[in-house]
Amino acid sequence: MTEVYRRMFNDDGYDSPEKCRERRRRRIEMRRLAACGSPQQINPQISKEKKQAAGGESSSSTATEGKRVVEMACGFPVSEPVFGSMSVSGRSREMEDAISVRINLFQPEVNRRRPMHLFGVFDGHGGAHVAGLCRERMHVLIEEELARADLTRMSSESGDGGAEWEEMWRGVMKRSYERMDEVAMGTCACGSMGFKCGCHPMQMALGGSTAVVAVLSPEHIIVANCGDSRAALSRGGRAIPLSVDHKPDRSDELARIEAAGGRVIFLNGARVEGILAMSRAIADVSCILIMHNAMAPLSLENLYWRRGGDRYLKPVVIAEPEITFTKREPEDECLILASDGLWDVLSSDLACQVARECLREKNPPSNAGPQIEDEGAAALYPSRSMLAAALLTRLALGRRSADNISVIVVDLKRS
Repeated sequence: MTEVYRRMFNDDGYDSPEKCRERRRRRIEMRRLAACGSPQQINPQISKEKKQAAGGESSSSTATEGKRVVEMACGFPVSEPVFGSMSVSGRSREMEDAISVRINLFQPEVNRRRPMHLFGVFDGHGGAHVAGLCRERMHVLIEEELARADLTRMSSESGDGGAEWEEMWRGVMKRSYERMDEVAMGTCACGSMGFKCGCHPMQMALGGSTAVVAVLSPEHIIVANCGDSRAALSRGGRAIPLSVDHKPDRSDELARIEAAGGRVIFLNGARVEGILAMSRAIADVSCILIMHNAMAPLSLENLYWRRGGDRYLKPVVIAEPEITFTKREPEDECLILASDGLWDVLSSDLACQVARECLREKNPPSNAGPQIEDEGAAALYPSRSMLAAALLTRLALGRRSADNISVIVVDLKRS
């Protein structure tokens, strides 16, 4: 491998490669200490090398990795989950995806004072504002709904995973998604609430977002999904789907759409009313432009506006999530959440296989991006889960994914 280093100039001339590497190691260590300085937040770490590792074709990208040992209310140290995430715009002009990672999110009374973590991927369409709202608000709404729930069921005699426990979580997630939909429907793309802004309708567009959220506890994985983002679990060398994409041509979704008076039109794929490529979504309050008279000249006088963005497609397009409960097993290897920018070009089986290989390898593969032959190379991929997220992103780009790509990989063996 070609040796890479930065030549530093001083009074005596150029420093040796060994001194350059030593300086680089110190800088990396200082950045690590700075990134771990806040116990309440995992800071995104963005670098030129990580963008190159993702394929070098994105106009914007973010990458995050984290693991900390914290002191819980129970009095003993608990290791936080090991995860890696990457989000790139890819070949799309706009970045409309959003990722949410919330560690030790819920109040101590939940889950018998044991840690619970939330991971979410939100794939926006028609703009990034709804996905951004989901990133900032979804975990807050889930916490609020849990606070209203009867938490005695969390420690009932039937234990976690019982029928009452699952019913409580179903209610919490459904109400949270419903409230998230209401928040998005009442917020303009500019961020103003209640349409009190001065935005011209011509500046607004059809918009919304998918939402796949996983709540991870030591015993269970709870997944709520609305849209065509996806969660998959690698267990014992095989992929287990934890969500099913909400596509308009899915048999049960097609029947529901037609029963609600809607249509599925095949226009560059199955689309609700020929517009939306998914049958469920969190919607915003944008405007859809409709020709009042198709034969008349294109002018404001011959157009009318209907408020609502995806609301125009309601009650055909709904925000109700499908929820799955999975008991964790010793052979569980990793959990993957991603937007359809990954799943459109990679199957769940292949994605889990790639992630398993990354988590199992001692050293990063030679084709995973630029590497440096010293200890500082670990800064590019501080964890194997970060390497897995980067490699999955690069594979999707190599397979000509035309959409934004957002990936979260959680290492369940080390979490």
